[in-house]
Order: sequence, then C-alpha cells, then structure tokens
Amino acid sequence: MDMATNDLRIRTVLNRLENIVDAENAGIGVDPDFDLQTSNAHKSRCLYELAMLSRDVQADEMPTAFGPQLKALREKLAVNAQRVSAHLEAVRAVVQLLKDAVREQEEDGTYSQEQFRLGYQL
Repeated sequence: MDMATNDLRIRTVLNRLENIVDAENAGIGVDPDFDLQTSNAHKSRCLYELAMLSRDVQADEMPTAFGPQLKALREKLAVNAQRVSAHLEAVRAVVQLLKDAVREQEEDGTYSQEQFRLGYQL
C-alpha cells in the first residue's frame, strides 16, 4: 500500500473516530436512549484500525497534516473519558440506591434473611 493511500485511510478513520466521540460526548447524560455500549464498540474499532494503519509508521514519520486533528481528537477524548467516568459513577450510585432500598425493604421489622437463617426468635 502506498503512503498516500495509507494517509487517506488514516484520515478516514480519524474522521470517523472524531464523529463517534462527538456523538458520545453529546449523548452521555443527555439522551436516555444513547447506546454507550455500541458507541464504545465503534470507538474501539476505530482505535484498532488506527493502530493497524499506523503500526509501521514511526511517530516522527506521521504526516504533520494530521497534527491539528490529532490534537483536537486528544482533547475530545479527554472530555470523553471524564464524561464516561461520570456516567459510570452515576450508574454505580443508582445501583447502590437500589441495593439500599431492597435491603431496607427486607428489614421492615420482620425477620431479616440472616436472622431467619440463624434461628433468631422474638
């Protein structure tokens, strides 16, 4: 594969990755129907493709024309990492609330499962 073709393929994957990250950043925490798992799969696929396309290219050999796009993408990925982390933390908090609610329901003045197992009596 010649260098021009490889550069075009890298540019195409970078554009696709940037679009995926933009959509993910816009959807997380805003769109309740946003499919984070599918988006993450697409993002991972793009990163894999980039790794394969650039495996034989040394960092100092990367065309300088990619510099601004790579810098912008790096910044978007940093924002993305923060949003994904916040989203996961929110999910953990909701799960903990649900666990606590179930535990409180089980401990409503009757025997708890643990007390019942140990044979506690009134």
